[in-house]
Amino acid sequence: MNTSLESQGNQLLTQISDEHRPLVQLALELAAKAHTDQLRASGEPYISHVMAVANILADLRLDHETICAALLHDSVEDTPVTLEIIRQQLGDSIATMVDGVTKLNSLDDLHVSDDALAASEAESLRKMLLAMAQDVRVVLIKLADRLHNMRTVRHLSQERQKKLAQETMDLFAPLANRLGIWQVKWELEDLSFRILQPQTYKKLARQLERKRNERESMIAEAIDVISSKLKEQGMSADISGRPKHIYSIWRKMQRKGLPFEELFDVQAIRILVDDVTASYTALGIVHGQWKHIPREFDDYIANPKGNGYQSLHTAVIGPGGHALEVQIRTHEMHQYAEYGVAAHWRYKEQASHDDRMQHEINWLRQMLEWKDEERQAEDFIDRFKAEVFQERLYVLTPQGNIIDLPAGATPIDFAYHIHTQVGHRCRGARVNGKMVPLTHALSNGDKVEILTAKEGGPSRDWLNPHQAYIASARARSGIRQWFRQLDYDRNQQDGRQMLEKELQRVGLELADAKTLPPHFNFKSEDDLYAAVGRGEITSSQIINQLKPQILVQKIKPVPVVENLPGEGQDVIVAGVGKLLTEIATCCKPVPYEPIIGYTTRGSGVRIHRQDCVNVLNLSDEQRPRLIDAAWANQPDSRYTVAIRITAYDRAGLLNDITHVLAREGVNVRAVNTRTDEEDNTAHMQIVTEITNLDQLLQVLNRVAQIPSVLKAVRE
Repeated sequence: MNTSLESQGNQLLTQISDEHRPLVQLALELAAKAHTDQLRASGEPYISHVMAVANILADLRLDHETICAALLHDSVEDTPVTLEIIRQQLGDSIATMVDGVTKLNSLDDLHVSDDALAASEAESLRKMLLAMAQDVRVVLIKLADRLHNMRTVRHLSQERQKKLAQETMDLFAPLANRLGIWQVKWELEDLSFRILQPQTYKKLARQLERKRNERESMIAEAIDVISSKLKEQGMSADISGRPKHIYSIWRKMQRKGLPFEELFDVQAIRILVDDVTASYTALGIVHGQWKHIPREFDDYIANPKGNGYQSLHTAVIGPGGHALEVQIRTHEMHQYAEYGVAAHWRYKEQASHDDRMQHEINWLRQMLEWKDEERQAEDFIDRFKAEVFQERLYVLTPQGNIIDLPAGATPIDFAYHIHTQVGHRCRGARVNGKMVPLTHALSNGDKVEILTAKEGGPSRDWLNPHQAYIASARARSGIRQWFRQLDYDRNQQDGRQMLEKELQRVGLELADAKTLPPHFNFKSEDDLYAAVGRGEITSSQIINQLKPQILVQKIKPVPVVENLPGEGQDVIVAGVGKLLTEIATCCKPVPYEPIIGYTTRGSGVRIHRQDCVNVLNLSDEQRPRLIDAAWANQPDSRYTVAIRITAYDRAGLLNDITHVLAREGVNVRAVNTRTDEEDNTAHMQIVTEITNLDQLLQVLNRVAQIPSVLKAVRE
């Protein structure tokens, strides 16, 4: 072993207690023998990688078993060393961890994105998660492995660098965050950001470097002032400058729409005190010394983050009139902030009843339960991604228990979180003592009570994304599972009725869907309807697929030609040059609907829907004047569409409807209303401006949910 490797080995062994050093020495010797003559892409001996991974975990103060498993984490896959050899020489616990990490190596070929994962990729990620749930130390080894790979990624090809960086940003950094290991999270993000956006990274790095002397001087002055004030109060504290991470600076610039020069927290200090009381005392001293910046205070001690993080965050106008971010927390909170669940092993003798640690372990073990509920690997992945990557909110049960839900969750999400049967039988909800619709978006601190029926099941509408009944993968999975259990005939009948209703809302017919079964991998229309009935496919998916399908089938490809400015300039007319077009007022077609042009005398080409009554009734003499037409790609265009609404008349009805339209960004051009005195029914025609068919469907669903509205359809 060369001098550098010997230094690495000695550095590692000095961090291990005398009691456990012989076992770690044995693992180190076994790893060195296993990886003899193996080289990395950089040309360095491969053993340098596993030793670096072990040193990262030693810096996190992981236990000796984890260090041993880290030293051998690549040995079973790449060398003659077997699990049985490791088990005989080092014990069952270390062998089990090595086996868990070996199973995760397939993750190196996985990219998590917003797109649907292939079944094989989904299964790979499932194996990783289940290994995590068996022993969380397995994923800590994998995080350290990825961290060292990202530190040395420059030796790989550009394509491979970007793939690793994207995987790291998508999966590993969020996992480190979810487990509370902030120092690993920040470094993974910065290393990935440097590869994915090198120019932006270099620019921010230069800007930070230019102001380094000024920043260090200001921070030193702030530390002196705070230290003096705390001593006057008889308090002791550790105060230091807090390094700012380039990716976090860029994220804040994007989120707040600010240039680098206007960020208030590029300068930051951290104050560590002995207890919670001292934290708030120090906060008072900071606010008493400098002017506080409004809306830049967060109390994560009273309201911890979802990963257990606790601290006080504030920002002030510090020395020299410069903005200064200040974090205040106890030493114990700091250990957890830096090391997350890894802190459990650092102080496990004193923390055998660590509630935060138990919370994280429970979260990981939930995955074992999910795999039994989810029949498809993709459903499991959807659920995991929703749990890990979404923002969270915290609501209360009537008994005061805290429930953790994804942002945007509704009472139905809450009900399914309590129990699947509670979700199935949910019929109403009270939030903070008041009745609310089931689409009501919950907020932090809400107290939620679910009203249930004695029997029954969920509504198929709950799965419609446009109606916003649910936001959690857990609820979606429970609802789908319910409908999968219903018999085929009922699902087929219900799915057909539901799809027909949704298609009619946007002016399409059930016959338009006849070509789609093969696209969704079904043999017949009935199978497609049954899938809709089971909730496996939504009406929105079918409608979105119909838009290109109809264009491909019914409209011939046409060349893009230049049209004169005017009302119809977003329409392409086949074989016609500079000819004015206009949208027909009789059928008012909208983008992606099949259209056709009619050549008028003196008014250019009038654009109709292909199923327009006036087009269908043209005489044989008029039909030669029809000309092929298609929609041009102009996403910012708006189109006039009339919506017909039937409702029980009441005070404030029109106001409620226009409020929904305004919230959806829809402009109203005209409103015509009349009320039938006999049955008190209001009939409204509202002429709107929409951008596309998706927006129209969304608006129709939102209006239909307004109390007392019976029907909302396109005119």
